[in-house]
Amino acid sequence: MSALARWCYQHRLIVVLVWLAAIGVLGVGSTLAGSNYKDSFSLPGTESTKALDLLQKSLPAQSGASATVVWQVPQGSTVQDPAVRQKMTATLDQISHENSVASVAGPYGPRGARQISRDGRTAYAQIGFTQQDQKLPKADIQKVMDTAQAARSANLKVELGGSPITQLERTPPSSSEFIGIAAAAVVLFIAFGSLFAMLLPILTAIAGLGTGLMAVGLLTHVMTIGQIGPILGALIGLGVGIDYALFIVTRHRTGLKAGLSVQDSVIKAIDTSGRAVLFAGGTVVIALLGLFVLGMSFLNGMAIASATTVVFTVLGSVTLLPAMLSFLGMRTLSRRERRKLAAGATGTEKTGVWERWAGTVQRRPRTLSAVALVVMVVLTIPVFSLRLGSSDAGNNPITTTTRQAYDLTAQGFGPGFNGPLQLVAELGSPSDQQALTHLAQQVGQLNGVAAVTPIPMQPGAKVGIVQVVPTTSPQSKATSDLISELRDNVVPAAVKGTTMKVYVGGMTAIFNDFAGVLTGKLPLFLAVIVTLGFLLLLVAFRSLLVPLTAAVMNLLAAGASFGVVVAFFQFGWGSDPLGLGAAGPVEAFLPVIMLSILFGLSMDYQVFLVSRMHEEWLHTGDNKRAINVGQAQTGRVITAAATIMIAVFVAFAFGGQRTIAEFGIGLAAAVAIDAFVLRTILVPAIMHLFGKANWWLPAWLDKLLPHLSVEPPSTPAPEAPVLTHA
Repeated sequence: MSALARWCYQHRLIVVLVWLAAIGVLGVGSTLAGSNYKDSFSLPGTESTKALDLLQKSLPAQSGASATVVWQVPQGSTVQDPAVRQKMTATLDQISHENSVASVAGPYGPRGARQISRDGRTAYAQIGFTQQDQKLPKADIQKVMDTAQAARSANLKVELGGSPITQLERTPPSSSEFIGIAAAAVVLFIAFGSLFAMLLPILTAIAGLGTGLMAVGLLTHVMTIGQIGPILGALIGLGVGIDYALFIVTRHRTGLKAGLSVQDSVIKAIDTSGRAVLFAGGTVVIALLGLFVLGMSFLNGMAIASATTVVFTVLGSVTLLPAMLSFLGMRTLSRRERRKLAAGATGTEKTGVWERWAGTVQRRPRTLSAVALVVMVVLTIPVFSLRLGSSDAGNNPITTTTRQAYDLTAQGFGPGFNGPLQLVAELGSPSDQQALTHLAQQVGQLNGVAAVTPIPMQPGAKVGIVQVVPTTSPQSKATSDLISELRDNVVPAAVKGTTMKVYVGGMTAIFNDFAGVLTGKLPLFLAVIVTLGFLLLLVAFRSLLVPLTAAVMNLLAAGASFGVVVAFFQFGWGSDPLGLGAAGPVEAFLPVIMLSILFGLSMDYQVFLVSRMHEEWLHTGDNKRAINVGQAQTGRVITAAATIMIAVFVAFAFGGQRTIAEFGIGLAAAVAIDAFVLRTILVPAIMHLFGKANWWLPAWLDKLLPHLSVEPPSTPAPEAPVLTHA
C-alpha cells in the first residue's frame, strides 16, 4: 500500500486526470447506451410459477401483466349516466388499441355488471398486457396512463393501479443524495474544523459513487438489474464512501500533527487506514456477493449494483484521495492547527472524552456489558413477530395514482379486489371441467372469500381459470392464510379422483411464494456470510476470539435492527405518523439484502477498532493498554462516521418509497446500534473480560493460515502515547 500511496502522491496530476477521464468516458457511454433496468425474478418450483408457466404456454393472452382503470362519480350520480358511460367507453376503446395491450374488459359489456359497485358510483376495467410488466416498454405503459387520465374531469375521478403502473411510478428519489451529503458536510466540518478536510471525503465519495453508478447502468445491458439496484447502490456507496475517506483523512491529519511531512503522512495514512479501508470494503463486497448463494436473479442484480459502487468508492479512497491530499498540503488542517504546528506544538492527538470513556469501560466491564445486552434484547423482541411479504399499493404515497386507485377500489368493492388470486387448472378430461366448477363453488363458501368468478371456457379447453377475490387486502396475513388453506386442504380434496391439476397463482400468490422461498433460504445465507466474516477476521488478526466476538456482535446487531424495522413498519409505530405508509409486512427480500449490508458495515467498524488495538498489542503485549488505546483513538472517528451514515440512510428513508424507507430506517438503526452500543461499550468491555485470550491462536492453525495483515508489515513501533484520566 505504501508503494501505491507514494506513486499517487508523486503523480497526483495523472491520478486526478485519470479519474476525470474515467468519469467522462463512463458518462458518455451511459448517455449513448442508456440503461436497461428491469425488475425480474423467477421462483422455480413454486405453485405461482407453475400457474404462470401454464398460462404463458396455453393462454398467452391471459399470462401478461394486468392493470386496472378505476373511475368514480360524486354522490347523486352513477357510472351508468350517459355522459360518463360515453366518455369511459371511448377511453377504454382507445386504450384497447394501444401498443402492448392484449385486452380490455370493461363494466359496460354483457358480463360487466360485477365491475360496478353496489352504490353505482365506482367502476373498473381490467387491462391485460401482452407481456409481464418487467418486459413491457415504459412508453407503452405511459401511453395507457395518459389516455386514461385524459378522461378526468371535475365530476369524474380516474385512477390507475396494477404492477405495470407501480413500476412506472418508481423513480429514484431526486433529493435524498443531496440531503445526505449536506448532513455529512455538517458532521465533517464539526469533526475537522477545516473546509478542505470536510470537502475531501465528500468529493472522493461522489467521484466513486458517480463512476460506480454509471458502470452499473452499463452493466444492465449484459445482466438483469432491477430499478431498486441503483438506489441501493447510491445508499450504500455514499455512506461507505464518505466513511472510508473520513478514516484516511483522520489518520493523515494525525500524522501532520505529529510532525510528519505531507508526503510521509499521506503514505502512512494509506499504509494503515488505507489497508483497513481495503479490507473493510472487501468484506462489504463479499457479504453482498454472498446473495448469489440464494440463486435468485432478482437479488443477484441488487448485489452487483451495490458491490460495484462499493468497489469504486474504495478505489477512490486509496488512489484519488491521496492525490488530492498532496495538492492540499498542510491545508488539510485548520488555520488554528497550522499555527500551533508552526509554533512547534507537535505530538499525538489528544483523545479527550474517549480516553476517559475507555478508562470507564475498563473499570466496569461487567456492568456495562449487562446494560448493553439488555438494550439489545429489548430492541430484538419485535423480531419474533416478523412477517415477511410484499406491501401493496395501499402503502404508496397518497398522491400517487396507484394509491388513489387502491383506495377507490377498496371503497367500492372491498380490499381483496386489489389482489385477486387465480386458480389455474390443467384439465386432462371433459369431466375435469365439472370438477373445476365444483371447486369454484366450494371456494366461494370459504371464510375470507368475497367473490369467485370462473372464466368462461370453450368446450374441450385444456386450461381453466377461476378468479378468487379475498375479503382482505393483498398484504394481509389473512390473505396468506387463505392461500395456504387453498393449497393444503381445499384444492387437494377437489382434485382427488380426477386428472385435473390446480395451481394457486396471481401476483399476490407470487409475492407470498417469494417470501416463503427467501424465508427458507435465510438460514443458509446467514451461515455463509457469518462463516466468511469469521474466516476473514481470523486471517487478519490471527485470533479465534476476535472473529468469534465479531460474529456474535453482528448477529445481535441484526436482531436489534430488524426489531426496529418490525416495530416501525409492521406494527406501524413510525411509518404511519411519518407518512411512510400504513402498517404492513416487511418486504420479503429486505432481510437478506440488509443482512449482507449490515454484516459488511459492522465488519468495517470492527476492523477499524480492532486493527488499532491489534497494532498496539503487537507493539506492547499489554491487553488492557491495547484496548484502551484502540478505543480512545478510534472512538471519535467511528462515531463521526456512524453519524454520517445515519444521516445518509435517514435521508433516503424519506424519498417516497416504502421499500427504500425500510432499508433506510433499518440500516440507520443498525449503524447506530453498532457504533454507539456494540463498538463503544460491548466489544471493548467483553475484550477486557477475556484478557490476553483475545489474541490467542493455536500454533498449528497459525501455520496453516495465509498471512494477511490489516497493519503494514514494517511499520516501526510508535512512541507509546500516555493515557491520562481526568
